[in-house]
Amino acid sequence: MAIPIPLRTDFDGPTLRLSAKATKNAAQARRLLALAEIYDGGSRSDAARIGGVTLQIIRDWVMRFNARGPCGLINGKAPGNRPKLNDAQRQALVDVVERGPIPAIHGVVRWRRKDLVRWIFEEFRIEIDETTVGRELRALGFAKLSARPRHHAQNEFEVENFKKGFPTDLAAIQTRLPEGTEIELWWADEARIGQKNKVTRRWARRGTRPSAPSDLRTQWAYIFGAICPKKGKGAGLVLPYCDTGAMNEHLKEISLSVDPGAHAVLILDQAGWHTTPKLEVPSNITLMFLPSKAPELNPQENVWQFMRENWLSNRIFLDYDDILAHCCDAWNKLVDQPWKIISIGMRDWAHGF
Repeated sequence: MAIPIPLRTDFDGPTLRLSAKATKNAAQARRLLALAEIYDGGSRSDAARIGGVTLQIIRDWVMRFNARGPCGLINGKAPGNRPKLNDAQRQALVDVVERGPIPAIHGVVRWRRKDLVRWIFEEFRIEIDETTVGRELRALGFAKLSARPRHHAQNEFEVENFKKGFPTDLAAIQTRLPEGTEIELWWADEARIGQKNKVTRRWARRGTRPSAPSDLRTQWAYIFGAICPKKGKGAGLVLPYCDTGAMNEHLKEISLSVDPGAHAVLILDQAGWHTTPKLEVPSNITLMFLPSKAPELNPQENVWQFMRENWLSNRIFLDYDDILAHCCDAWNKLVDQPWKIISIGMRDWAHGF
């Protein structure tokens, strides 16, 4: 007859019964009570009867308890299948996804899961399905996102230098102002809204392709918009033309929106109607120009995207007056939501120093 495995000596029956009373895990409580019976001098058969199991399972509980104490009697999560990719291979996957494919080598312009399946097999001789690749990518922090347009001729060093030098440039403007003058950061841009409208994504059943109205007529208007993200303010005009005269009117509108006694630093791109010497800049505004071909530095671009996707796209505009009315309504909706302007417009490189 086999000798029973003795229980560890640093516990006793009353201690295990107190632990069983305190735990919220029913299975652990049942196992603790069964082992408490053994501590109190009961047989393994009595413990099996209390636990409602066989003697072999009582032996397994004893071994788990001796190894890890009461925590060893809690069921752990099954380890599952061994991962096909190790840490080094996952890091290689991260690197190749972040670099993106080289069309001349990989034959695609963006990675799909099926492309990554093939790359993993060619690189590591590991067969893996598309579902597993998707799961690995999500675990590594990746998601399928819309790419942000970037000009092909953009000078990345110029963009980084602008961000790094922004506090110094702002301090130089501050020195030219009366002491104690508050500076408000504003961003400005223009958007053309016309009858050749955009079609945005929408919810639809899988396997279908939803439709949206489209127009081939060519009337349009321009929204001149500016936001002050820190204070959630906006100043805009809807005008028929995009030229120096229209920009002068927009500057007057922005000037009226600046807090009394404050000074606005208006950040905008280098369009011809922004840089012309014919521009009449109000005394409470200083212009600061973004690097060329770097629209992503201007949060007003994200405002246009938000307005188009939520209020202006998927529409048929009857005529110019209809365009005007919808543009004014959309801009007024935005200005009535200062929290939305703050959420879209705040930038760490501009507000976080």
